[in-house]
Amino acid sequence: MTTEDLSREIILDHYQNPRNHGRLEHPTLANRGHNPLCGDEIELSIGIDEAQERVRDIAFTGRGCSISQASASMMTDLVKGQTLDEVQAAVQSFTQRMANREAPPRELDEELDALQGVKRYPARVKCALLPWTTLRETVDLYRHREHAPDSADGVVLDCTDAP
Repeated sequence: MTTEDLSREIILDHYQNPRNHGRLEHPTLANRGHNPLCGDEIELSIGIDEAQERVRDIAFTGRGCSISQASASMMTDLVKGQTLDEVQAAVQSFTQRMANREAPPRELDEELDALQGVKRYPARVKCALLPWTTLRETVDLYRHREHAPDSADGVVLDCTDAP
């Protein structure tokens, strides 16, 4: 099996069997990302352990191409249980790797490397980045929000400037 075949299989598996798909009942924060160029949409709901600034739980819903939905599935698997600093580092790392125009690695060390093949199609890179951009904006919103008494009910915002 070639690296390209393995990448395609991983993306297809996450698209057909998404991890963490749905909405959290009582999220700390919820946020929407939308790519107006292709119509992809992602909604993240995140439960944050505020004492530890750690992602307690995360879920997503959305519609769009297999790349955006698989990327959201992989992303939620990766960041669940991480601190917000670790989440921000993961978003930065993934974004930089997707921006790097070099060929994808020959061997896949982790599932996220399956998305590296998308770089051959520049218009599709934005599909892979949409969940990550939405997550980055969600963490920023959390860190800069007013601490209102009803903040546990969650906030839903539309981030239309997502790539």
